[in-house]
Amino acid sequence: MDDLRVSARSAPASNVVSLDPVQAVLDAMLEGWGRQQRARFLREATITARLRLVRRFVDFSGLYPWQWGPAEGEAWISFLRSGSAPRALSTLRNYEISIRMFCAYVRDPRYEWDVECVRRFGAAPQEVFHEENSVLHRDEYEGEPRRRPLTFDEVQALFDAADGLVEEIRRRGRKGSLSALRDSALLKTCYAFGLRRGELFGADLVDFRGNAKAPRFGRVGTFAVRHGKASRGGPSKRRTVLLVPEMDWVVDVLAGYLQEVRGPLGKDASSALWVSERGSRLSRRAINEAFATARDVAGLDPGLDLHCLRHSYVTHLIEFDYPVRFVQEQVGHAHASTTSIYTGVSASYRNQLLARALDTIYGDHLEDA
Repeated sequence: MDDLRVSARSAPASNVVSLDPVQAVLDAMLEGWGRQQRARFLREATITARLRLVRRFVDFSGLYPWQWGPAEGEAWISFLRSGSAPRALSTLRNYEISIRMFCAYVRDPRYEWDVECVRRFGAAPQEVFHEENSVLHRDEYEGEPRRRPLTFDEVQALFDAADGLVEEIRRRGRKGSLSALRDSALLKTCYAFGLRRGELFGADLVDFRGNAKAPRFGRVGTFAVRHGKASRGGPSKRRTVLLVPEMDWVVDVLAGYLQEVRGPLGKDASSALWVSERGSRLSRRAINEAFATARDVAGLDPGLDLHCLRHSYVTHLIEFDYPVRFVQEQVGHAHASTTSIYTGVSASYRNQLLARALDTIYGDHLEDA
């Protein structure tokens, strides 16, 4: 092997003839970067996506990391912004960050890739994305503008559409009524507890528990989230969501699902709460499709997605006059500013607040002014 002292890569030795030496060095770089990220306890899915992205950039540029420069990065981003389906701002920003982190790894003198590339290829890796050619993170929220809270009427229309699909399948005598009932219960549970898609996907039967302070809700008084959104490099966050009285209608929905639907679908072969027709855990894609199908039948904006139900939950709890801190704990936000981003209270609610303030200040003499 090479006589380099300490390195995070396994490059082929200088006395070993490789059929494709440049590809071998690239592979060794990516292998070393993958190990570095695993040492930080990042998720394997995150690591795999980043390594794949570097290879995509190699394919686009036709160059290797020690040949890249800012011009290649700028051309790549320009390409991804063009065409009939340009990438979202937040997506491109994540791409730039990933390439920047990879370049930081191969330029770090502790790993000696810069020395190795100069010795082998006569060029050292350089920075591709810098402050002058990168998307700056000035706003807290960079998501799709059409992702918004649904009004109460829109939520009702969505649920009516989901229930209508069940009746339509039954009327036509077709198979699939149990799956349609499951999807309807899933959407209602998502809204009633303010859950993310991953939290729905990872939910098990044992995650529902009673609340001693609210025995009327039975076994679904609380929901234990074990697969909450993790901080970078950390484990999944846990929290307990309390069922609020305004959402008590979900008690009957879940009772019907657990008694009449989940058993026949799951055949008690899985611990998962939401199961497919084969008895396995329902996939994330199927969860998305359940929302999209009901949304389209209800005639709602096609830009709305499942996460809009979580936005709706936050907004409606605020309109129910729950304190922001309580709502923040319910949805598992680390900062109140994140909760505020999710909130889009209606004009009628704001008018109620205004009327309440006017009544407090001016009392019954408001109309005489």
